[in-house]
Amino acid sequence: MAEPIVTFVLQQLYQHVVEHAFNHVVDERTLQTGVDKNLNDIKDELESIQASLKDADTRAADDGGGADKEGVKIWVKQLREASFRIEDVIDKYLIYLSQNVNVNHSRFIALFQKIAHMFPNLKSKHQIADEIHDIKLLVKGINKRSAMFNFQPESGSSSSRGTKAARFGNPQMASHFIEEAQVVGFESPREELVNYLVRETNDRMLVSIVGMGGQGKSTLAKYVFDNQEVINHFDFRFFISVSQSYTMRDLLTDMIKKFYKDSPESIPKGLQEMDDNSLITHVRLYLKQKRYLMWFDDVRKEDFSDGIEDAMINNNNGSRILVTTRMKQAAEYFQRSFHVRIHMLKSLPQEKAWELFCNKAFRSQEGRCPTELQAISNEIVEKCRGLPMAVVNMAGLLSATAKTMSEWRKVSQNMIIELDRNAHLTSLTMILSRSYDDLPRHLKHCMLYFGMYPEHYTINCKRLMGQWIAEGFVKSEGFVKGEKRRTLEEVAEEYLKELIHTSLVQISSVGFDGKVKSCQVHDLLHHIITRKMKDLSFCHVMYEDHEQVTVGITRRFSIAACSSNVLRSNSNSGIRAIFVFDKGELPEYFIDSLSVKFELIKVLDFEHSLLKYVPENLGNLFHLKYLNLSHTKIMVLPISIGNLVNLEVLDLRQTQVDELPMEMNNLTKLRLLLVYYKKYEGSFSLLNSTIGVQMQKGIGCLKSLQNLYFLEVDHGGVDLIHELKKLRQLRKLGIRRMRQEYGDALCAATQKMKHLESLNITAIAENETLDLDFVSTPPSNIRVLNLKAKLTKLPDWIPKLQYLVKLMLGFSNFKHDPLDSLKNLPNLLRLYMWDDAFVGGRLRFQIGGFLKLKELDLTRLNKLCYVSIDKEALLCLEKFRFNNNPELKVLPQDLQHLNNLQFLGFTDMPSQLIKSIDRERRRQCHSIINHIPVVRISQKVGSIHQDYELHPFPTPSI
Repeated sequence: MAEPIVTFVLQQLYQHVVEHAFNHVVDERTLQTGVDKNLNDIKDELESIQASLKDADTRAADDGGGADKEGVKIWVKQLREASFRIEDVIDKYLIYLSQNVNVNHSRFIALFQKIAHMFPNLKSKHQIADEIHDIKLLVKGINKRSAMFNFQPESGSSSSRGTKAARFGNPQMASHFIEEAQVVGFESPREELVNYLVRETNDRMLVSIVGMGGQGKSTLAKYVFDNQEVINHFDFRFFISVSQSYTMRDLLTDMIKKFYKDSPESIPKGLQEMDDNSLITHVRLYLKQKRYLMWFDDVRKEDFSDGIEDAMINNNNGSRILVTTRMKQAAEYFQRSFHVRIHMLKSLPQEKAWELFCNKAFRSQEGRCPTELQAISNEIVEKCRGLPMAVVNMAGLLSATAKTMSEWRKVSQNMIIELDRNAHLTSLTMILSRSYDDLPRHLKHCMLYFGMYPEHYTINCKRLMGQWIAEGFVKSEGFVKGEKRRTLEEVAEEYLKELIHTSLVQISSVGFDGKVKSCQVHDLLHHIITRKMKDLSFCHVMYEDHEQVTVGITRRFSIAACSSNVLRSNSNSGIRAIFVFDKGELPEYFIDSLSVKFELIKVLDFEHSLLKYVPENLGNLFHLKYLNLSHTKIMVLPISIGNLVNLEVLDLRQTQVDELPMEMNNLTKLRLLLVYYKKYEGSFSLLNSTIGVQMQKGIGCLKSLQNLYFLEVDHGGVDLIHELKKLRQLRKLGIRRMRQEYGDALCAATQKMKHLESLNITAIAENETLDLDFVSTPPSNIRVLNLKAKLTKLPDWIPKLQYLVKLMLGFSNFKHDPLDSLKNLPNLLRLYMWDDAFVGGRLRFQIGGFLKLKELDLTRLNKLCYVSIDKEALLCLEKFRFNNNPELKVLPQDLQHLNNLQFLGFTDMPSQLIKSIDRERRRQCHSIINHIPVVRISQKVGSIHQDYELHPFPTPSI
């Protein structure tokens, strides 16, 4: 596959040649003139090739083969490798330009004499120009050879793949012929969908089934489509496989043919000659008096509804449209003009997956698994991870395998290998591969990145998106007058949403604000991706030390286990990213040679590795944009880090680095700087359990910074805080060891940060009183606010923060109940009050207050003895924690009003309160907390902070 690679290289050409190279002062005698012309010629050749790439990739990957298949594969491979050479030479050219940006004409000739010292591997001072000239000739030849294959240019309306006839044994069609007795796990969804189809509104409505490939969308739809109640309810039902339709015109024509299939009337004459309006009018007239059900299977385009909404007449007769798709946004797109119900398919639970497996694998034994095969069968079913098609295909394979432990063990141990070679599993790999192939160009490289992470790996979304950005996969948006321009992070977040909506990426965890925090891909899809990575030379994964020495061309390394042979012998100078997942010691020769062997690298990720130091010459990596050293053993950064002028992300979380060199202030492109160490050993302290970093004078130069935390401000004092005024792109700021005399300077600085969304302030000591009452209102965009300091009063600006979703107050020492001032915050979801944030005896949650609050935590409020909750307060509260409040000895009676409460926790609370809710005396508070699904009591045992015994409260729902 070359299409995404060529597209990416073209983008590089546009960006680097047009935006960078042409900005330098040159004349006709200089090297740049010839380079620029040749690069533009290469760009023109690639643009000429690009229109045919989709057809070329399809033919190269077509299982059906063909006389020219091998020739096409060689042509695609040559184009891909030429693209790599183009990318490499552009990046080397940029290094050359960066080292000579201030050179004028009179010194230019003399400069060429020094080129050999800049690039030791150059054989002559003109090697860059010669390499680009050679590439131009190579690409020109590739373009000429494309004529012999008669590639079809990509159509703007559809994919050429849609013109193919359905393959014999097509799994998409096979799902339409499954016997009802074989359908397992869809009983509940069927009832829900039948209800949508035959009941509810009389208005026209769309019902969509959304899920990843192989999840059983078509099987479930057929199960519902052929339900007897559904059959009896509708006057007319028909089915169309959209993936086999070439254009919307073909789709409308196919509809009309189906209308007359079982009718005495003949198909209208001149059907093929009708224009689009005539076709739509004909469909509307036919459906006008009918209660119809139309099932469109395997919709792959987001804007599918644009083509059919005019034809699907709303006759207020209870008509329905059923759509199966991998793309959630395709279903949501209908909402502009349809009532829409979306059913998101979930993975099969283990017991249903087991039932499905047994029904297929042991059909001759009436679905009963022999005792001796139960353990290994369970192991195989678990590996399918609830994907119905995987379960069915594995069961089909094993049904034809000898029923012996040894044979089934072989299948289980070699399951991934079987996917590639066994005919029983071809349909599964075909469907999963198509899910990737159908992605838009801008998402294909992003999807391949999931293969760089190990199988089963739960990926932090911010980490992943930062890597996409560093590699150049995420493109900045053009400026539109009057509209706010989105950051690269916001665009990357949109890309991730697209992948989630195509059902390829699974959400692992969601933050309190609804944003996706972590994600992963299904294990079988991970295998498909890693196979494509290898085919595309996208990444080489290192597993064992005895692995072969020869790797071949590759652009990235993912080191699951250090392979000394590969690391020593590797000559891939074009490596763009290295990930280290190996938990063992990293070879010194590998670390020390990074800056020499991988001069074009953009991404280095050592998170959770045993990296102990950073090489002194790290600064030689001119193109490095993303450096993740979090959770490693490093203690200091080299001075040369100041030479990483393109660095955008530096992650030093959970390292021993507590001071950054002055040279860091040269990194004017740095967007994310994350530096802190949280101590989990010993007793917890809200003030001192986190250690930030000291930075030197000149921090104001880092004008691209969006995230900075945590900064130890007492090191630089007021002068350092004054410099924060210059950081006007900050979205997230965390500062520690704040003193009283810095208050005015901090208020003045934050008022300049118009984009600020998260602010975290920690005082230098418990008794340090801060005045944070801003002269004018701080940035209105603040969503997260953590204040850990004694305050003169609750700042007037906090209740005005309309977008605030999380508020944490610690050591505030409010004598008066602050809840009355905070209760009307319209979007507050989390409220934490810790360590004498309130020093009164009674807190009252008033009627109508905190209407969206979901999580509430009252910790170490030493004088709190009573909590009251009015009816119709805290209506959405789901989690409520009480932690070490020594005077709160009576269970708050008003907990009975919190109907949505899912979790209630008590940690280190007075014995009187605990005894009132223990197992033997639970009748005393039965009516108060009986409705809460989980009540947890935790008491410290011994002197170690983590040493707890958990006592779940035995409520009826457990």
